[in-house]
Amino acid sequence: GTLGFKIWNLEFPNRVGLGAGFDKNARYLNELEALGFGFVEVGTVTPLPQAGNDKPRLFRLPKDKALINRMGFNNDGVEKVAQRLIKWREKQLAFGSQHSHNGNGLQTANCKLIIGGNIGKNKVTPNEDAWKDYEICFNALHPYVDYFVVNVSSPNTPGLRELQEKDSLRKILTHLQNENEKFENKKPILLKIAPDLSNDQIDDVINLALEIKLDGLVASNTTISRDGLVTQNSKLDAIGNGGLSGLPLKERSTVVVKYICKKTDGKIPVIASGGIFTGDDAKEKINAGASLVQVWTGFIYEGPSIVKKICKSININ
Repeated sequence: GTLGFKIWNLEFPNRVGLGAGFDKNARYLNELEALGFGFVEVGTVTPLPQAGNDKPRLFRLPKDKALINRMGFNNDGVEKVAQRLIKWREKQLAFGSQHSHNGNGLQTANCKLIIGGNIGKNKVTPNEDAWKDYEICFNALHPYVDYFVVNVSSPNTPGLRELQEKDSLRKILTHLQNENEKFENKKPILLKIAPDLSNDQIDDVINLALEIKLDGLVASNTTISRDGLVTQNSKLDAIGNGGLSGLPLKERSTVVVKYICKKTDGKIPVIASGGIFTGDDAKEKINAGASLVQVWTGFIYEGPSIVKKICKSININ
């Protein structure tokens, strides 16, 4: 249909995806597809299983239409997640073959849920060895995801954001690109960045991305800023550390998307994430230059109809 969107040689059923950190362990793909998502980013996945930070670790700020989380990459580990994706893919194939006699089997085959794999490092892995963790996850998930996102921008793994520094990034990303060459089907590799980067830091990321021909950027992760919130400071102090997401992030996220797209002359595709609640919010991101959008906090506050509402809105115009 007209909703479909093609990029990286992938056929997205629509441009609205679910950001990473929701279906961390690839458990709900059928359900999420039924809600209308065009793509789902699973993870963040680490090589070894992790319990994550102590609970409570997810907090609602209803007055701000925001969330604060400090999950800490809780996940079942890459082997379990890969196994789950294998099972899901097998079911998809079996289901697809039953339905291919309807005369437009090709269209249905092309319009299937796209899966992204968001990869990170274990908390105990020192930063100088981080590249090995990304390699492990990349190779284990490679046959079962459609694209990869390298997550160096979560505020909830100590020291992780230091990996956004240009030399650390170059090492991790070029290594994954080399690994990618070993596979017959190459998978797009994207980088997810923090909204808290300065313009100089974003410039470093852009220059590196152009230099190594990175496939795309995801802008952005959660923020450590607490500026301009309605929620009272006493409540914020009680909640403590974590990444803030939702409506307060909308403006900054759009600014970052626009900055990247302008600076690269649209040469680097961007997935926009941050404060998308409505069709107009999604259009704002697309007008800023984003190719695709992801919801997360908006999904929590607006409910499951958010995807179809946004798709309808994008499609009208």
